[in-house]
Amino acid sequence: MKHRIVALAAVLALGACGTAEDLKAPGAPTKLTVWIMDGSVTKDLLKKFETEYETARQGLDLDLQIQAWDGIGERVTAALASTDAPDVIEVGNTQVAQYSASGGVTDLTGKVADLKGEDWLPGLAQPGNIDGKQYGIPWYAANRVVVYNKDLFKAAGIEAPPKTRDEWLEITKNLNKGGNQGIYLTGQTWYALAGFVWDEGGDLAAQEGGKWKGTLDTPQAQAGMGFYKSLQALGKGPKDADEANPPQHEVFAQGKVAQIIAVPGVAARILEVDAGLKDKIGYFPIPGKTPDKLGTVFTGGSDLIVPAASKRQGEAYELVKALAGEQFQTELAKAMSFVPNRTSLAGVLSGDEGTAAMAEAAANGRATPNTPNWAAVEATSVIKQYMTAVLTGGDPATEAKKVSETITTTLNSGS
Repeated sequence: MKHRIVALAAVLALGACGTAEDLKAPGAPTKLTVWIMDGSVTKDLLKKFETEYETARQGLDLDLQIQAWDGIGERVTAALASTDAPDVIEVGNTQVAQYSASGGVTDLTGKVADLKGEDWLPGLAQPGNIDGKQYGIPWYAANRVVVYNKDLFKAAGIEAPPKTRDEWLEITKNLNKGGNQGIYLTGQTWYALAGFVWDEGGDLAAQEGGKWKGTLDTPQAQAGMGFYKSLQALGKGPKDADEANPPQHEVFAQGKVAQIIAVPGVAARILEVDAGLKDKIGYFPIPGKTPDKLGTVFTGGSDLIVPAASKRQGEAYELVKALAGEQFQTELAKAMSFVPNRTSLAGVLSGDEGTAAMAEAAANGRATPNTPNWAAVEATSVIKQYMTAVLTGGDPATEAKKVSETITTTLNSGS
């Protein structure tokens, strides 16, 4: 998702945004320093917003600094601990818990109603809410859908995408003909597993009595893993790798794979390999257990935070309100093919099949457990290892118990 903007050097200085403001000459504009991540906004749209915002607020100077994702965690952590923090920072939606734990993020709970929080996408709003307090303001989202080969569907006599998981399995079986794969799903696509677990009423981890506990060993979570195993078996995806090894867009581009699970933007990568597939790529939301409800999806994206050290809290909030507001959300969605932060704005993407499917699914989105230590769980790849163990013949209950114990230990580390 991160592209299209030339990033500044990773060593962008933290200083000067507070001290320089304090010493500014009489009549000099008030500077508002904002960190925007590389690839989140096109250069043209960002410049348009800057010009219009400053024009409407004479005496305000927006200093929009583009940050590279590589190493951003360390830079944000340092900024929040300083007395010279930027005024607004874009962060990954699942990073809010980690940053808020430092105490360096402003609590914006009292602003939720003013920001139309009742309309926010759940998968973006939830990670920004820590212990009942809203630190992260949803900015944009992206989630995965089923990307499919229209020609292979037509050849198999499939006229419409499936509406339930059972239909999905049946259709996928029928697509396994003539050397084609019904689906290319690797053994370690853990975000897809998370959706199936959530559909069953389970979770990756849960909080009990002030402590976190891994919950992949519950019956609900194991049912989700059972469905994943059934679906994965209908293709030839490696059981010991994720979707990047090999890159699944390259596999799909060979023309023998009927379906993959990916963000719609993967189409651009597919067409780099074979431009002849341009009119043959289709999209549909991941099906749910029943026709009346789509499958739950992992929602990725970004939130906006206001550092507690910002000396311009009021101006920072007004900027957040504008960036999270209807006008900019509509422009951002159209420019970047992202899902807006509000469910009521899903229709702005209706002109594009892929982003429309993504927006439809986003209304049933969720995120990873809201704890600063979740990043450590992902870093150890224990969920991926668990999936491979089950798919290669390991006892599901035994493997689920092992991974749950490891998650429990990791999430409670240092608590």
